[in-house]
Amino acid sequence: MALRRRAARAARSAREPGGTVLRVLQPLELPAGPAVLEARRDLLALLDGDAAYLPLPVGDDAETQRLSHALALGEPIDDDAALVVSTSGTTGTPKGAVHTAASLRASATATADVLGGPGSWLLALPPHHIAGLQVMLRSLAAGHDPVVLDLAAGFDPSALPGLVAAMPGDRRYTSLVPTQLRKALDVPAAVAALGRLDAVLVGGAATPPALLARALDAGLPIVRTYGMSETAGGCVYDGVPLPGATVRIDGSGGAEPGRVVLGGATLARGYRNMPDHPAFAEPGWFRTDDLGVLDDGVLRIVGRADEAITTGGLTVVPQVVETVLGEMPGVADCAILGVPDERLGEKVVAVIVPVPGARRPGLDDVREFVSDRLDRYAAPRAVFTVGELPLRGPGKVNRRALRERFA
Repeated sequence: MALRRRAARAARSAREPGGTVLRVLQPLELPAGPAVLEARRDLLALLDGDAAYLPLPVGDDAETQRLSHALALGEPIDDDAALVVSTSGTTGTPKGAVHTAASLRASATATADVLGGPGSWLLALPPHHIAGLQVMLRSLAAGHDPVVLDLAAGFDPSALPGLVAAMPGDRRYTSLVPTQLRKALDVPAAVAALGRLDAVLVGGAATPPALLARALDAGLPIVRTYGMSETAGGCVYDGVPLPGATVRIDGSGGAEPGRVVLGGATLARGYRNMPDHPAFAEPGWFRTDDLGVLDDGVLRIVGRADEAITTGGLTVVPQVVETVLGEMPGVADCAILGVPDERLGEKVVAVIVPVPGARRPGLDDVREFVSDRLDRYAAPRAVFTVGELPLRGPGKVNRRALRERFA
């Protein structure tokens, strides 16, 4: 409430010389549980473009203060702005992607068109991130309140059967991150419940091929999504751009990967706190940090340019090694990172989550497995095991935290 009072005071004082009240950025406080439905009126206003909101996580005062300060809560904003949503980037300063009601509606409409029609949605993601927020907006745009999984104690797949049964409408959808999908696949009742949905969107981070194969073998209606805060969430489904979205690859030589550049109706107009950011330098386009290739119009993400490892003068893309290592027996999950090395500049390190009860792969095992499938220089020179990988944002591996721990 204090945030709303502060925004209201700012609104009363934000006037042009002629007395016209300027639009200001207002707080949209979103708890990670059923109480989020109390924000229904504000969410509908967001879709209508009647105000501009900054989603904030209820219960996380430090993050709320960080976002409020960095993204200028309560300060004037353009009259057509409807949403400023923070990115889950690796830098200390959050970037705020500015969306209009038109870009949000374009995303909801295109998603419904591709999935077979509007429907009700199950919210199983933090609602202040773009993926969770879009679950709510899509459901409300279809005329349904979202059914909400309480995330206060974390993701509990045993709750899925009851929640799926409570979903209204002829078509029903949900959105998960890969770590949630992996947990759900270990609970037969959760698998059966997800199998009754019309689509299970999986995004927020790359889905390991072994996990995808396991989900498909279980009969789940998986749709792989690619997108980010800057594109109002997923704008590419199973490698194909949504209607109204556009993709190109810059700097690609034939089958070689290049920088992924996105455009179209779901694109943000820029960053609130970084108006001259080079990612938005070309009007109508957003230059990502992702590397990918287009094969007959189908996008395949290879990795990230800002996470590439330079070892002995050669370049290793972590996601390529992770894809290979994810197929190794005994590996439930993994992350590849570069840590400083006096001789090589950086050395490749593997952090592995072992399969419970299975033999833990050793360094020699890992090096042999990777070397048989990739160039030997990509094989890890050290292996660490953890119970789970640290995450940031909606399901992305926190490589910075791993580097700080294992460097």
